Amino acid sequence: MATTHVMTQAERMCLHGAARDLHTEFRGIFGEQTIESLLLDSYAELAARATVTNWLVLGAERFARQRLQALAHAQSTAKGKTPAVLFLCVHNAGRSQMALGWFTHLAGNRAVAWSGGSEPVSGMNPGVVAAMAEAGIDISREFSKPWTDEFIVAADVVVTMGCGDACPLLPGKHYEDWELDDPAGKTLEEIRPIRDEIRERVANLIEKLTSE
Repeated sequence: MATTHVMTQAERMCLHGAARDLHTEFRGIFGEQTIESLLLDSYAELAARATVTNWLVLGAERFARQRLQALAHAQSTAKGKTPAVLFLCVHNAGRSQMALGWFTHLAGNRAVAWSGGSEPVSGMNPGVVAAMAEAGIDISREFSKPWTDEFIVAADVVVTMGCGDACPLLPGKHYEDWELDDPAGKTLEEIRPIRDEIRERVANLIEKLTSE
């Protein structure tokens, strides 16, 4: 079990800089206090599970940005708002990351998606990264992370993949449970059929979301 990393002074200074950058990006939408609070919470969430710590500040900034985007999406009252999907699995290192990669690739700007795990791990499944690279999709910069309230509230559809009772249930959301093999411990050859099945399911989901 990983020991929670204690933030260094250098990391604290970098996080302050990241908060300023995020405030510029979300100016007029969120205040500095909201942004810094989410950034520090994102750092704490990732640090609690990290075995490698030199990426924590960058990861926290990216995680916080995704959470802010989801929060902004949830608060938007715009007519014809872009549909949003949340993909959930256990470790957020395999199935949900492949689904997110396919969704981003196939949906373009027609819909938005995020991913998370009930028990995030410290790194991506290298076989999954390789399988998606074969299909021309680079998910090597993604990272395993938990889901948070911002994503759940923002999502119109929540797709679960093996997280069972640990997956969050919120009234009014449309849920789909995709029964897929877990790629953990599988060879690249064994992961390819899972990748291809996820592509088909994601394409069908996008078609349904964007034709309504």
